[in-house]
Amino acid sequence: MASPPRSAFIESASLGLAVLAFINLFNYLDRYVVSALVESIKHSELALSDTQLGSLMSGFLIVFTMAAPVFGVLGDLRSRPRLIAFAVGCWSAATALSGLAGSFAALFGARAAVGIGEAAYVTIAPSLLSDYFPRSQRGRVMAIFFCAIPVGSALGYVVGGLVDVHFGWRMAFFVAGIPGAALALLCLGLRDPPRGIGDAQPAAEERSPSDEGFTHHESAAVATYRRLLRNRPYVLTILGYAAYTFALGGLAFWMPAFLERVRGMPRSEATVNFGAIVIVTGFVGTFVGGWLGDYGARYSKQAHLWLSAAATLIAAPFTWLALTTASTRLYLACMIIAQLMMFMSAGPINATIVNLVRPTQRASANALGVFAIHLLGDVPSPWLIGKVSDAFSLAQAVKIVPFAVLVSAGIWAGAARAQSRGRL
Repeated sequence: MASPPRSAFIESASLGLAVLAFINLFNYLDRYVVSALVESIKHSELALSDTQLGSLMSGFLIVFTMAAPVFGVLGDLRSRPRLIAFAVGCWSAATALSGLAGSFAALFGARAAVGIGEAAYVTIAPSLLSDYFPRSQRGRVMAIFFCAIPVGSALGYVVGGLVDVHFGWRMAFFVAGIPGAALALLCLGLRDPPRGIGDAQPAAEERSPSDEGFTHHESAAVATYRRLLRNRPYVLTILGYAAYTFALGGLAFWMPAFLERVRGMPRSEATVNFGAIVIVTGFVGTFVGGWLGDYGARYSKQAHLWLSAAATLIAAPFTWLALTTASTRLYLACMIIAQLMMFMSAGPINATIVNLVRPTQRASANALGVFAIHLLGDVPSPWLIGKVSDAFSLAQAVKIVPFAVLVSAGIWAGAARAQSRGRL
């Protein structure tokens, strides 16, 4: 059978990017809508402590983290559009069910179930995108896809906050979750190109002698994960991403509550204020980072990593100032700069992850990355900040965040040096 014309493939790739990026926006909206509802849930009939509220995000992320390796293996073996359709339907249904929770246990269970669908999506979608586009465009492509992190998260704050004020926190979950059924159907029309089609060397030529003898999927999966753990630049990239995720996840969950309690902002203003900062800085920072990373990659294979290390190094002191200053103007200026620098890493780091591994390992590499960055990152950070807040105050607890940002910068610099030495 003749292959489709190149123009037709480009058109389908662009459509695929548009669909997956749009769905990713709802992915993060569903994930962070709960952050806008923290104060309302705390003072509702559920009467939750800060530790319990923080554990809602941690419970979701534990399930998300544990499910990711399973979907990573499936994503390297099965139809990716069908798996993505399942993912979208699953997390959307669980989000809507959160609005029916009558106890902490029911709410915890519903939020945890969201993690199953989102684990499938975030491990498989980047793998599909890497086969839609060549290596030279992946920084920009991943920037567009991961632009959904700030925009979707901010919409979670804004939509959740506004619906909460006018209709209550339960209705906010319904509004966030119900559109998922239609979004799932969009996925079934996506192409699933051969793995490695966008790379100079076909995937079939990349087998090594150590691959021989693995005839069963289970054995091949074990071999793949072991090989990834021996890839030093990949491992360091993921560890830096874990520190970055610790900081970003803790900040994303607790900032609306921080602005209300510490800054004295009204509830609706707190969610919209931080949401607006995240949308603007996230949109600009993510796109600029993706384009700069691809431009620098023309001259250095480590450009994506060096850019991420430099951006987070700059972000660290501004994050500290934003969380500790008493000046509203200084807070606003520092938070904008900090968020802008933080989001510049989104496209380059995710491009680095898929570029450091073989085409036939990309879903597994994303899955192992998801497992590590959440297990070490935003699984513990919302809970830990809540725990410190219960013991001292939220103003003291959030000071953990800038130190995590600084750690991510140092580890990514180490990953760039390891990649330059060819330690794959």
